Amino acid sequence: MTTLLACFAMGSTAQTDLFYSMEMQGSLSQGRTPLWLNANKHGLSSLEEANGYLRTAVERPLSTDSIKRWGLGYGADIIAAMGYDSHFLVQQAYVEARWLHGVLSVGSKEQPMELKNNRLSSGSQTLGINARPVPQVRLSMPQYWNVPGTNGWLHLKGHVAYGIATDNRWQKDFTNGEQPHTENVRYHTKAGYLKVGKEEYYYPLSFEAGLEMASLFGGKCHARSDDGSIITYEGEKGLMAYWHAFKPDGHDAGEETYQNVAGDLLGSWVARVNYDEDTWRLSLYVDKFFEDHSAMFQLDYDGYGSGEEWTEKKKNRYLIYNFKDMMLGVELAFKYDYLVRHVLLEYIYTKYQSGPIYHDHTVNIPDHVGGDDNFYNHHLYRGWQHWGQVMGNPLFRSPAYNDDQTVMVKDNRFKALHFGIDGGSGPLDYRLMATCQEGVGTYQDPYHHSHHNVSAMAEASWHFTTGTLRGWSLKGACAMDLGGILGNNYGVQMTIARQGIFPQKSRK
Repeated sequence: MTTLLACFAMGSTAQTDLFYSMEMQGSLSQGRTPLWLNANKHGLSSLEEANGYLRTAVERPLSTDSIKRWGLGYGADIIAAMGYDSHFLVQQAYVEARWLHGVLSVGSKEQPMELKNNRLSSGSQTLGINARPVPQVRLSMPQYWNVPGTNGWLHLKGHVAYGIATDNRWQKDFTNGEQPHTENVRYHTKAGYLKVGKEEYYYPLSFEAGLEMASLFGGKCHARSDDGSIITYEGEKGLMAYWHAFKPDGHDAGEETYQNVAGDLLGSWVARVNYDEDTWRLSLYVDKFFEDHSAMFQLDYDGYGSGEEWTEKKKNRYLIYNFKDMMLGVELAFKYDYLVRHVLLEYIYTKYQSGPIYHDHTVNIPDHVGGDDNFYNHHLYRGWQHWGQVMGNPLFRSPAYNDDQTVMVKDNRFKALHFGIDGGSGPLDYRLMATCQEGVGTYQDPYHHSHHNVSAMAEASWHFTTGTLRGWSLKGACAMDLGGILGNNYGVQMTIARQGIFPQKSRK
């Protein structure tokens, strides 16, 4: 929604202040709502066979003050829904201020993925667009800043954010309070990106690389004890909890001899190589996900002593893990109004997860092996999810699909091939997406045999640019899932939308 409104800001005068958007959407399905009618919509989606919403948004984008050294922006995005977890949703509500290149944002706001196509990609492994926004305080430099003294070759951008999850009621209702769940969990993300290139001076090759990290910490964790009952752990409180999430270090409640870090730590190394020509652009990109320190550096210390020295580091010895788990993508973009604008292909592999063995060294066994990283899951913090949808790539089967009231990702070991293409002509736009996936469950709860899944979607939209319907658009989509991961689902979706600029008062 923010992206649509920003398009109007680009073509307006500096005096224009307020933009509006109204949208009505309805979905009908046999089975659950198919994946690509449901995923990567910032959590504004439902798996119910019949669902829909009315949406109204008002925004003053920061780009309104683009010619000034400072800027002010704000927005509200309200939804009345049917077939959703709530009948009334505040999707976005925020205020933000800019000084030069830095932006301070407070509230819930949909943030785009970095270094990926937001319309066609299957999704980022860490900071995706699949779940409802988390209310947060976010300090960022959202656009690349030219580093002084580099003659325009080196550019930086990034952010740091802290927030709090709002799905307490959803988790308690989903689990009936009888399964592990969390309350008032704190949320932290940070990312930094570096770009080397000078495309504006007709140097076609550029390189982008970055690190995205996230953490869930604090709050209350209702976990399963050894006797099967539910026991509550209090997460770390105070300023040190926020520091440990940023650093990251510390340890979770109940950890004594073996300590990792406080909360659920995860992240991605990302990179993208671009080759720009006058009419087209070719990009290759990678997203290397990790769930803890060992997977972050693909390296683990393995030189502990034995006997009384079993916790002491005695040798210069390390264990190197395999580099299997990652997303690899290629995108071809045509820069003008072609029938085909973007073609994208992605390969995702997540089966390795540092190997199947989870073993910390003991008094009698000095070898340290840290496997079974259990992507998107955590023994206390119930997974990288918000309101039942994973906050990363939706090919990790979201907890909302679970029929056993558990908040966990049950298919995190898989390989997949994803294809996307979009384009259009004049007022007509289209988008096609297709994904083939083979999943084997998790290390702790594997499938008896491999499950397969095919998900596909076709979407077309018509934008009225003249006459009394100017500013209106009509979009229709059909999609399906086939296989054992998501089941057999078929669905259609219709969306009617209107975007515009509030009229300016005449000045005398």
